[in-house]
Amino acid sequence: MVCRINNFQIPDSCQGGAGNGRPVTRFQTGLKKAAAGPILGRTGTLEQGGAMGVYDFSAKSLDGREVPLADWRGKVVLVVNVASKCGFTPQYAGLEALYRKFKDRGFEVVGFPCNQFGAQEPGDAAEIANFCQLTYDVSFPMMAKIDVNGPQAHPLYTYLKKAQKGVLGSEAVKWNFTKFLLDREGRAVRRFAPTDTPEHIGSAIEALL
Repeated sequence: MVCRINNFQIPDSCQGGAGNGRPVTRFQTGLKKAAAGPILGRTGTLEQGGAMGVYDFSAKSLDGREVPLADWRGKVVLVVNVASKCGFTPQYAGLEALYRKFKDRGFEVVGFPCNQFGAQEPGDAAEIANFCQLTYDVSFPMMAKIDVNGPQAHPLYTYLKKAQKGVLGSEAVKWNFTKFLLDREGRAVRRFAPTDTPEHIGSAIEALL
């Protein structure tokens, strides 16, 4: 049984949420609570022909630090909008496995929590960090919660959606765990649907390394 949202089929398991029910028992040292609203990076107009690139943007980390995306220059990067209470949440395990397998070859996974799809990322920064650490032992970079669609969408996502459109040329991100793959020059070369599991996309990543 599935429901259809913007022509994208969402499994029942994702509609109802799939949190593990584990209470938050501790907090990462030095973690600051981030605001639930969007955290914007560089502002500006994306010019036709892509005058601005991925490395022109920055984003807040989950602990509140400003991170220039230029820090990942020369690396292959997988950008993923994540959520803690979605049927696709177990993909965290596969994403972490990809990160550990390829990180020494110049690969990064970057997670952007987002609460725009079924309100499946309701927690604050501390809750998100503890869930990721305690449930999936996540070690790849996690950023502050953002919007990926709409007028408050983070500028990085505005850029990525134009660079790699979805089904039938649509730009909007359809659901949690949509993935954008960037090559070593910072070009968005692939867009993967939430149903494309980390195990399925490993060969595409390795081809860029």
